[in-house]
Amino acid sequence: MAEILCMQDICKSYYMGQEELEVLHNVNLSINAGEFLSILGPSGSGKSTMMNIIGCLDVASSGQYILSGNDIAELDEEALAKVRNKEVGFVFQSFQLLSRMNALQNVELPLIYSGLAPAKRKARAAEVLEQVGLQDKMRNLPNQLSGGQQQRVAIARALVTEPTIILADEPTGALDQKTGAQVMDLFVELNKQGKTIIMITHDTNIAKNAKRVVHILDGCLSEEGGKG
Repeated sequence: MAEILCMQDICKSYYMGQEELEVLHNVNLSINAGEFLSILGPSGSGKSTMMNIIGCLDVASSGQYILSGNDIAELDEEALAKVRNKEVGFVFQSFQLLSRMNALQNVELPLIYSGLAPAKRKARAAEVLEQVGLQDKMRNLPNQLSGGQQQRVAIARALVTEPTIILADEPTGALDQKTGAQVMDLFVELNKQGKTIIMITHDTNIAKNAKRVVHILDGCLSEEGGKG
């Protein structure tokens, strides 16, 4: 399997007034295509900072981060935005759907930035909504969908650009246990289809759905065996 992500000695610091607060300490991580990885840690462990750096929403203070051959530290804002759009599909805890757009329009949105023709955008968005089992909900607005359905729309939106990685931040956090389990089943199925998934969670039971689990605590990363 080809390596698609490599972090070496990643550190991240923030300044609070004159005081430097180091949130990530010499993090090393490599991920191959087709992996399903959970980054497991409690609140305040540094996992949100880790997610932001993986997703190119933030950059490290030091260390090297290579994503699909791109040295992230060397990219300007415009190049970073292109990498985010092409390489990373985001799934958030709170879905982050636009309330005035229906499911199809929400899923189509990332394709607008990629310059695809309108007819092709709609066809591709419809295709991925069908893939997540929402072919009969394409015209529904978010408030006409259940929480689980909204998260499926968000997953479809993450998939639509065919990104290198799906980056999911507490994807079941706003869902009840049964619905959360159904969403996890979808992630497992997508991984079986060859999708590379990185999931950030504080929930041990959710993390167990991944094939590989790494722990983050006080900004330090450690590894353990996951589910085979």
